[in-house]
Amino acid sequence: MRWLTVIFFVTLIYSVSSQTVVNLDTLKLPLQTENVFNKALFSDSLASSFCIIIKNEVKSHKHQYHSEHVYVMEGEAQMRLGEKIFKIKKGDLVFIPKNTIHAVKTTSKQPLKVISIQAPIFDGKDRIIIEEK
Repeated sequence: MRWLTVIFFVTLIYSVSSQTVVNLDTLKLPLQTENVFNKALFSDSLASSFCIIIKNEVKSHKHQYHSEHVYVMEGEAQMRLGEKIFKIKKGDLVFIPKNTIHAVKTTSKQPLKVISIQAPIFDGKDRIIIEEK
């Protein structure tokens, strides 16, 4: 029983400490990915963060209950934010208010790699797909 307790606490300490730092430079698009690879990074009751790698595009959608910050790590793309369409590239930070239609289409040869930070926590339930006309 004592060993079980020790193993439990070692596992707990390792899992908690391993979740505090992620080297995003080592995160690459898996070969079998058709379009979008989404890696959950961190989450609590207030916010969640993801590393998203986009080969082609993310179609128009909005989030009913949360806002989003997107930081571009690699690549270039054309982004729709509400009625505006503009280019984004490495180093750009975009704020997406809740209920704002947004989409992105990769324009560079390399996939678009972004960090997405969403608040409150994103559970996927408030994502509303917008049909293009």
